[in-house]
Amino acid sequence: MIATRSQRVSIIIIILFHVVGLVGCSLPATDVLFLKLVPWHLLLMTIVIIYNHHQLDGRFFLFALLVFVIGFMAELIGVHTGWLFGNYAYGETLGIQLFRIPLMIGVNWFLLIYSTGVLLQRSRIKNKAIRILTGAIILVLLDILIEPMAIHFDYWHWANSHIPLKNYVCWFGLSALLLFVFDQFKFKLQSIVAPALLIMQFLFFMGLGILN
Repeated sequence: MIATRSQRVSIIIIILFHVVGLVGCSLPATDVLFLKLVPWHLLLMTIVIIYNHHQLDGRFFLFALLVFVIGFMAELIGVHTGWLFGNYAYGETLGIQLFRIPLMIGVNWFLLIYSTGVLLQRSRIKNKAIRILTGAIILVLLDILIEPMAIHFDYWHWANSHIPLKNYVCWFGLSALLLFVFDQFKFKLQSIVAPALLIMQFLFFMGLGILN
């Protein structure tokens, strides 16, 4: 599938905003300002992804709502009980919170699951179980990159500054569950825009790790 002009523009927007964000978050003179823009960045990426979804309809928004709610509830259980992920608490960077959980965390789960789902949809992996497990592994690898930077930039913090193995196990399990949900909706083949966002997430957090 050849990218259309609007898809190419969308990919340029994704790359541009991640590169600018990487530089802005890494400079002492601008890092505070750019961290305040993180929720708006996530919203912009969500708009780009929604705009590029082929055959936008009620099924797509139902999927987005399901992922948002399940992701948010998992974080709610995690923060308030420690049963999922471990003992952690959110900082201020992700913006407005409900019951001490940033609303943007549900949005972020949607972006990650949708992007990974589309990536695997476009892959040559035909077996559903292997596709889902591969996607869950990809998202755990991304979380490994995110965790040190999340702590550094006040996304969230762990008790005793220790990231438990339980966190990665739960990330894998929740990712697999949500990718299963994605698979059930059987969306038509989507463009490379969402996978481009996932790739930029990897590059962005790798860059932050190198520069900070």
